[in-house]
Amino acid sequence: MKKSFVLLLLFVLPLFTSCFKDLDDEITPASVSEINDFIYRGLNFFYLYKADTPELANDAFASDADYNAFLNSYATPEAFFDYLKSSQDRFSILVDDYVELENALAGVSKTNGMNFGLVLYPDGSGNVFGYVRYVSPNTDAATKGLERGDIFNTIDGVQLTDSNFSELIAPDAYGVGLATFDGQTITPTGETVQLIKAEYSENPIFTTQTFDINGNKIGYILYNAFTNEFDSQLNAAFGQFKAEGITDLVLDLRYNGGGSVRTATYLSSMITGQHTGQVFYTEQWNEDRQADYAEDGVFVSTFEGGGEAINSLNLNRVYVLTTSRTASASELVINGLAPYIDVIQIGTNTTGKYQASFLLYDAPAPNFSRSQANINHKYAMLPLVFQTANSVGYTNFVDGLVPGIEQAEDYSNLGILGDVNEPLLATAIADITGVPMPAPRRINELEIISESNAGLPHYQVMYIEKK
Repeated sequence: MKKSFVLLLLFVLPLFTSCFKDLDDEITPASVSEINDFIYRGLNFFYLYKADTPELANDAFASDADYNAFLNSYATPEAFFDYLKSSQDRFSILVDDYVELENALAGVSKTNGMNFGLVLYPDGSGNVFGYVRYVSPNTDAATKGLERGDIFNTIDGVQLTDSNFSELIAPDAYGVGLATFDGQTITPTGETVQLIKAEYSENPIFTTQTFDINGNKIGYILYNAFTNEFDSQLNAAFGQFKAEGITDLVLDLRYNGGGSVRTATYLSSMITGQHTGQVFYTEQWNEDRQADYAEDGVFVSTFEGGGEAINSLNLNRVYVLTTSRTASASELVINGLAPYIDVIQIGTNTTGKYQASFLLYDAPAPNFSRSQANINHKYAMLPLVFQTANSVGYTNFVDGLVPGIEQAEDYSNLGILGDVNEPLLATAIADITGVPMPAPRRINELEIISESNAGLPHYQVMYIEKK
């Protein structure tokens, strides 16, 4: 049996959403013990790090009474889930509303359109400032005129700090106090911009460009999430690159926290094309599941099921721009391509997430399916279920993938995404063309402590879909 249990796609959501609305007044809410039983069954069956938690062993409990006592020993499902997680695990998640999670995996979430990072002040004070990475089109932030490179240091007049930022950025409406940053000092401007969040479907393909520089046809794509609902648009972008005859590609994943394994396979097959059928990644499951569930991911020439033909560029090298927020499916692309073509990584170390998840609902094993989900609650899990390795076995890069050309973003001079003078893109173009460029100025590299996407339920998740 091969992954017949995994993520049920979004087209079933309206049916079940309306079902919950109709039954909300009729169902009996599940007990904590009932939800804990679901969590235990799911982790006992599929959890990658099952061996790290003695209570997850198949013979852990001598009787049903002992098992039930264990389930009842935790006051909340969240506390129970956290106890069962391995110390190796930074990424498994439990949610209390799987509809919200399903929407997020499909690229739909509440946002004001201001995608930002949060950075510690250089003075050691614990104060924090935000920098705008990009503004999504047709959002409130776009309407209000915010732009990449804008700096803010307060929310509703309160200074951002390392202890209050999560609370301050959580509301649906707030005012950001703008500031300037010269590399050392944050100076308030006195201007405040009021922002309101609304439900938004984000196209992860933020921009594509083609440059003709010294006889080099260079394609550039800023790709911000591996969202499978936009696979055809991604393929169309590569069809345009192919029609334009690009000879080099700069793949900008600096803000891409990951997503669909299948989309990562498609993207890697679009970049190449000459390796169809060869191993892109291998899977390592827990001891109980390895024999029945592990299978190789391979480069493909068409979408799953023999559908749309993939627009492949047949490149022998690719430039990838990264930061510490480049994670999961982004790292799978870099690591999976590395044995086959030259991958020139520019930026800073990636996150270090090489494990994949799939969505488990409170339903019978082994499917844990949406169609059989317990209607008395909406808890679901995205536990780590396998880790990936590339075709030569490289994995366990807990400290991230290391760039060949190290260059941090300069928050006082971010540049315009997709512009040839933007610092990271300029470095890639210089390496491609061999035309020297001025060395990036030395900057005081500051610590990013969070970002706008960190509050989303699918943050840095790499997941697999129904086969």
